[in-house]
Amino acid sequence: MSLTAQNHRIPLNDGNSIPLIGLGTYSTPRTTDKDACYRAVKIAIDVGYRHFDGAWIYGNEEEIGRAFQEKIADGTVSRNDIYYCGKLWNTFHPPEMVQPFLEKILKRLNFDYIDLYIIELPLAFKPGDVMYPRDENGKYLYHPTDLCATWEALELCKDAGLVKSIGVSNFNRRQLEQILNKPGLKYKPAVNQVECHPYFTQSKLKAFCESHDIVIVGYSPLGTCRDPLWVNIKAPSLLEDPVLNCVAAKYKKTSAQVALRYQIQRNVVAIPKSFNPERIQLNFEIFDFYLTDEEMKTIDALNKNIRHVELLMWNDHPEYPFNDDY
Repeated sequence: MSLTAQNHRIPLNDGNSIPLIGLGTYSTPRTTDKDACYRAVKIAIDVGYRHFDGAWIYGNEEEIGRAFQEKIADGTVSRNDIYYCGKLWNTFHPPEMVQPFLEKILKRLNFDYIDLYIIELPLAFKPGDVMYPRDENGKYLYHPTDLCATWEALELCKDAGLVKSIGVSNFNRRQLEQILNKPGLKYKPAVNQVECHPYFTQSKLKAFCESHDIVIVGYSPLGTCRDPLWVNIKAPSLLEDPVLNCVAAKYKKTSAQVALRYQIQRNVVAIPKSFNPERIQLNFEIFDFYLTDEEMKTIDALNKNIRHVELLMWNDHPEYPFNDDY
């Protein structure tokens, strides 16, 4: 398949499709200027992005919705052009909360449906509107996790026409198998969104997912921010890697563009986050060069099994996913 800036969608197992490059919109009010995401989404649409990855926990879905509505109103895009992924947060896992939470997302975006709705983490927290529930000693308050029951609620959202595709995020093989082996399964997960980049290629999980027609969506495809609250800040900087920079020099590209091109050539959806206009533009300029088979193998060999996003604050949760091999 020839990938172009105008056409870089790949099929999902439910008959829908997903663009291979998208804009990640992770932010936190603690460190992000108000309306930064709004401005970035409008710039990205003008550049050519059509895939946007969001989450309620980022606190900016209203900004994203405002940007979408303005670019639809001015004729730049139609609703059908936009691909939006929303995520079910940990405090809304009980089945009766899954659709009402999705309806909150729809209201923030001013949409009738979203394209993809995924379980953000296989970790259920105490239900409610407190995002990070804790006891008086600061210990996180967890909730019994029933991934199959939560999944059945997502299936109902799809049947109701509120979402086109459903999937998961940060699930390991065992947790995926819980869903895939569920009696009466109606829809397989269309995607599994996980950390994925040349230092963490996820080859075993990718092979397992591909065997079940599940697409890998790779977050942090360029590494990630260095927030010590939840990131392994000891991990080396991917974009300074000499191999990536050597390949980049050959094509007169950046190491980031090579890392992104690597992902889309292996059918991994890449969702780099940036609110910087120049980087938003550069991250999309990956359709005018092609990595050779030898270069792909060389980049494969960079894998160090280094996970940036460890989420160690929740490693005592019974469903913490990162203790398993994959």
